[in-house]
Amino acid sequence: MSFSDHGIILDARAHGETHAIVHVFTESHGRRAGLVHGGQGRRLRPILQPGNEVKADWKGRDGSLGHFTLEMIRARAAEAMDNRLSLAALTGACATAMAVLPEREAHAGAYQGMAILLDNLQDFDLWPALMARWELGLLAELGFGLSLDRCAATGVRENLIYVSPRSASAVSADAGAPYKDKMLSLPAFFRNADAEVALSDAVDGLATTGFFIETRILHLSDQALPEARVRVMELLRDHVQGV
Repeated sequence: MSFSDHGIILDARAHGETHAIVHVFTESHGRRAGLVHGGQGRRLRPILQPGNEVKADWKGRDGSLGHFTLEMIRARAAEAMDNRLSLAALTGACATAMAVLPEREAHAGAYQGMAILLDNLQDFDLWPALMARWELGLLAELGFGLSLDRCAATGVRENLIYVSPRSASAVSADAGAPYKDKMLSLPAFFRNADAEVALSDAVDGLATTGFFIETRILHLSDQALPEARVRVMELLRDHVQGV
């Protein structure tokens, strides 16, 4: 069996003295692992950095690890290297995808959203909101989408500002007021693509998606939110507070 596809490097780890086992999020074949011969060498090591876009050729038998031949398309890791926020976002997105995506299950929408996010990491006014939207879509693709069209308590469609951590549904300001300390934020841009997005709104959105990624997906395998993803939130919150 074999395939060729575009992909995003998620993770690469040493295997033996010279090789590497690499996880690639491919557009049409999902997250795939494969052995890269000579992956620890000087020529291939720069290609195997998380976030890089590659042309991936995979060969193997069903159920086997198989092996990759990879060709660089875009060196996103190098592009982000001179900006700690961009690099944190790249690393956090790759760690999240690595943690939540099931192996060998195609999720083209999640791939396309991730590619858009990674292609815009130089624009700090844009990427935090893109990251939150990507995670919102990722939850939906994996079967854990939030219900944000009406209030879970009253059915109204106006003034929805909370998300219930229990039902993953929207809650209106009035219905959620008695429980506001326990509610998650529902930023306007989650429901309206044309809404203006302040950095604080994007941070609220990432807090909400991060909560559900951890409690609805990662807890099934007894995992916590990846440390790299937690670091993104720390840096963004510091930026909001002017630290």
